[in-house]
Amino acid sequence: MVRKSAKRKRLALLGTVVGILAFSAGGCWSWYRWQEAAILEFVNGSVSESAKDTDLAIAPSATSPNGRPILTPLPDPDEIWECEVVVIGGSLGGVAAASHAMQTGATTCLIELTPWLGGQISSQGVAAIDESLTMRDLQNFSPSWQNFKALIAQQPVDLPDWVPISDSAKVSDINSCWVGHLCFPPIAGAIASEQLLQAAQPSAPNSQWRTSTAFKGAEFDESGESITAIYAVARTPKDSTYVPQGRLSQELASWYSWSGDNTFTKTPLRLQPPPGKRMIVIDATDTGELVGWANFPHRIGSESQATTGELNAADRDNPQCTQAFTYPFLLGLHDDQGASKAAFKDISPQYSRDEHRHKFDMEGFPVFEGRSFFNYRRVVSTVLNDPFVDHPAPGDITMVNWNRGNDWSWMDPPLILTDAELDANGQRQNWLGGISAIALRHGEDHALLFAEWMLETYSQPDTLLTFLYGAEMPMGTLNGLSMVPYIREGRRILGRSAYGQDEFTMREADLRLDLPGGRDFTSSVVAIAHYDIDIHGCRYRNGQDSGEASSAPSREFNVRPVQIPLESLIPQDVDNVLIGGKAIAVTHIVNALTRVHHAEWAVGGAAGVTAGWLITQHPDLEVAEIVPQGKMVDLQNYMKNEGLRLEW
Repeated sequence: MVRKSAKRKRLALLGTVVGILAFSAGGCWSWYRWQEAAILEFVNGSVSESAKDTDLAIAPSATSPNGRPILTPLPDPDEIWECEVVVIGGSLGGVAAASHAMQTGATTCLIELTPWLGGQISSQGVAAIDESLTMRDLQNFSPSWQNFKALIAQQPVDLPDWVPISDSAKVSDINSCWVGHLCFPPIAGAIASEQLLQAAQPSAPNSQWRTSTAFKGAEFDESGESITAIYAVARTPKDSTYVPQGRLSQELASWYSWSGDNTFTKTPLRLQPPPGKRMIVIDATDTGELVGWANFPHRIGSESQATTGELNAADRDNPQCTQAFTYPFLLGLHDDQGASKAAFKDISPQYSRDEHRHKFDMEGFPVFEGRSFFNYRRVVSTVLNDPFVDHPAPGDITMVNWNRGNDWSWMDPPLILTDAELDANGQRQNWLGGISAIALRHGEDHALLFAEWMLETYSQPDTLLTFLYGAEMPMGTLNGLSMVPYIREGRRILGRSAYGQDEFTMREADLRLDLPGGRDFTSSVVAIAHYDIDIHGCRYRNGQDSGEASSAPSREFNVRPVQIPLESLIPQDVDNVLIGGKAIAVTHIVNALTRVHHAEWAVGGAAGVTAGWLITQHPDLEVAEIVPQGKMVDLQNYMKNEGLRLEW
């Protein structure tokens, strides 16, 4: 998958020539702006079909002699960071990876696209910890995960004046939901994540991290098998009162652009190893940004039975069929005199309101009474009543992440850009996230229209609902949606030869109690997980067959204790990269289990400890040599000492 065809090589060479000419003629920043505008037009679907078929419509990706993408042109960095471990993405897995890597003593650097650390629990809005019921009953989570949840529970809360709680209240004083044992305002997750990194930093004093910083690409050695630098661009708002819109579709290009604009100044960064030392890179982004940009062997979307051998896989491969993404939002029991309802009138969806609203459904759940929709992910309970029985009280707030509501499962267009699209639109030369802005726009509209429908349908005189939006609200955006969507599935690597596979990937039989062929990963296990096989499926607007693994979902009582082996964290064709989040080597079906909070944290922690162990204990050992050289037991013992759990 890394090797290019003859046509792609010709296009790459042409792209280099076009880049040099444009750079020379128009200057550096004018070239960036032209290139980024062209890429965004392509991603937005606004380039004509005839232009897309023309080689010069958008400069295609240039490659270096080692076959890797090359950033052309590349601005001189304003800052150079020296790092032994680089974590790309301050997701939940990224926070775990960075904190654990620092605790080993490895100098660690982390970059995060959004203004908040924490991913799922903060900038993506899913601030309601969803865990396996069995694992909760047994309390067999790792000390690392338990300690982090305790840190969240101790966060002070700052809520609107109409919420009747004490000024000294903490998350533990307002926590009463039934999705799990911990629900909280999203900003509390961001603050706890920051505090966790601060607590780990004394073990590696030269470590640093930065939010509002986009990954742009990497530099490889002559062989193309080792990353020697990571490039990024940090943005600083010109207005100190800046708040994200909650419309990533509109801010995507600005967040990733090398060049400043009316909103941000930009700081190009180069992250590199200290002199004479090595560097290990962890991709902890939810879409697998490094994986996609560098084109490590990977898959996108659902696979067929022929591809994976899974009993419940789809009948065909469909790279467009990734799980639905969601923009969460907050609703409160409060009378805002109709202000938030009026705010929806300006929404102009590209698909009609009726088409969006056609699928909205409470799925048989009561909205307020008993085991209700509102109490399911209630992030503020003012009286701490029983979430399974009692009616929410005035001032209570719920976070909405609902399958037949703000889930966006339509593939018109799909969210994750394919390799061919990345090559065609030049993003390997100038990375802008590798996702579709128009898909984001549809998801944003869908979420806002679901909120509008909720207020129209269920806000009654005795249960007045308000939609929480604005800079002072706990979601931290102007329009009330999460800063970025909760992305369940992105690119997933193919591992190296292991456990009877030439290209290792965890499969359905490795999860289910009722299927033969499940493998024992004890010898190289680095994390344990458990949950439903919970697929939030894909569909096309016209109703055609989606290629979804629709028969695969299963409740957790049919799921065995899941072992995640080290081999699932190691990409092919590169020696110093680990995966620290959702992009591990799993199938589309297995991703439905490993995407949830605890599993992502466990994977990130495993990646961070492994990277730190290699840096501090085995400086000459490569990632892929750990198992073949018989070092796995040593690593597993080290992991346990660092607060990870490897057994059920």
